Amino acid sequence: MSRIGKSPITIPEGVDVNIDGKVITVKGKLGELKQEITDIDFKIEEGVITFERSSEKSDQKAKHGLYRALVNNMITGVTEGYTKQLELVGVGYRASNQGQKLDLAVGYSHNIVLDLAPEVKVETVSEKGKNPVIKLTSYDKQLVGQIAAKIRSFRTPEPYKGKGIKFVGEQLRRKAGKSA
Repeated sequence: MSRIGKSPITIPEGVDVNIDGKVITVKGKLGELKQEITDIDFKIEEGVITFERSSEKSDQKAKHGLYRALVNNMITGVTEGYTKQLELVGVGYRASNQGQKLDLAVGYSHNIVLDLAPEVKVETVSEKGKNPVIKLTSYDKQLVGQIAAKIRSFRTPEPYKGKGIKFVGEQLRRKAGKSA
């Protein structure tokens, strides 16, 4: 039995969960998210959501924990939200934003301009003597992670000097340079 899938989810105050066939809709103070659920049975009783599978097939075992985790992330997202922070490490690397447009200068001949989804709020922090930081905030965990990974892919950190775009707090595997 899936350890994650069998644990119930309690619905906090201010969160509205609706079921329409096989679609769960979660509304909260930050937004609204929908998720279609297949092959897994779910029910809401007294403010608690439980997930059950009808057989022991490996496909259903995999989906049992997956859908429970997705619904839990939706509930956490509409109540608290998610934040990802990226740090630009390198000489001359800059980031700025105007509304939903993120402008990155990361060592290419032209700046990279990225239009972000309206669900994601972006903020850039540039302090003298420190690396620029990009803060992405949204109620959709999947979307924030996807956009953060896209931004990181423009200049992944290299292992010798650590130059590139990395997550704040990320430990990079460093290599020793050539020995003379």
